[in-house]
Amino acid sequence: MTRTAEFPLFPLALVVLPSELVPLHIFEERYKAMAADCLEAEREFGVIWMADDGLQEIGCACRIERVLDTLEDGRMNLLTRGTSPFRVLERQSHLPYPAGVIEFLHDTPEQIDPQLRLEAHALYAELVQKATDKHPDADLLASMSAYEMAATVEFGLEAKQALLDLRSESARLQLVMRLFRAAIKRLDFVDRAQTRAKSNGKVRFG
Repeated sequence: MTRTAEFPLFPLALVVLPSELVPLHIFEERYKAMAADCLEAEREFGVIWMADDGLQEIGCACRIERVLDTLEDGRMNLLTRGTSPFRVLERQSHLPYPAGVIEFLHDTPEQIDPQLRLEAHALYAELVQKATDKHPDADLLASMSAYEMAATVEFGLEAKQALLDLRSESARLQLVMRLFRAAIKRLDFVDRAQTRAKSNGKVRFG
């Protein structure tokens, strides 16, 4: 795998997935410098999760889609999008912001079971419908990867990091299916609780 040196790194209490849109507020001087360099060179930077047990090894590269605001003191509001997972091989400290030697990660070649993909898409559609009362576009849904589906749902950081760590789309589809089922159960529980609250503890028929 190709190594890239002096790759800007942004440790955050955040996990970003490929295709995910993430707004970022840049206020520290070192990250102002990082953002300025990335904008000037039209290059990406990497978000890595600063977890309770330390900085994770695998992060997600992000590109700056748009500068939303630039304030007088240099602070910036950016809209960024996750692109590719990477592994940090070595930290570098000679730049004015955190950086490192990284390698971009690729999936292991595999044949994906079409039925697995269909089941994952069906569960995602059910979750979207329950959460928003809207059905996802069928053509768009048919092309969505595990990353693209998960990027639109608020999962815990551990679950998102687990997805980022996997080098198999089949494994990611299996994981998002478990996550979607759990989310659907939570929504069903909330619906039942709200129904009970509205009925003062009595079940309404018709």
